[in-house]
Amino acid sequence: MTSKTDEALGYEQARDELIEVVRRLEAGGTTLEESLALWERGEELAKVCRTWLEGARARLDAALAEGEDEGGGGDGEENEGGE
Repeated sequence: MTSKTDEALGYEQARDELIEVVRRLEAGGTTLEESLALWERGEELAKVCRTWLEGARARLDAALAEGEDEGGGGDGEENEGGE
């Protein structure tokens, strides 16, 4: 359906194509074979999107962990109690 390999698809491209696949499936009017091909393509696109989102989550988690390490937590618990 697309000449681009799945690895080359960016998140937005995969998402947009997935939206189109879903629209076509919901609209109906396709043969069983066409519907199956669309569904399979949708699964591939969903996997691409999931991979991008997992990568983004990992980057965010790493940035948050780095910020906590540099800032010492910043929640003030170290100074509570005064002893």
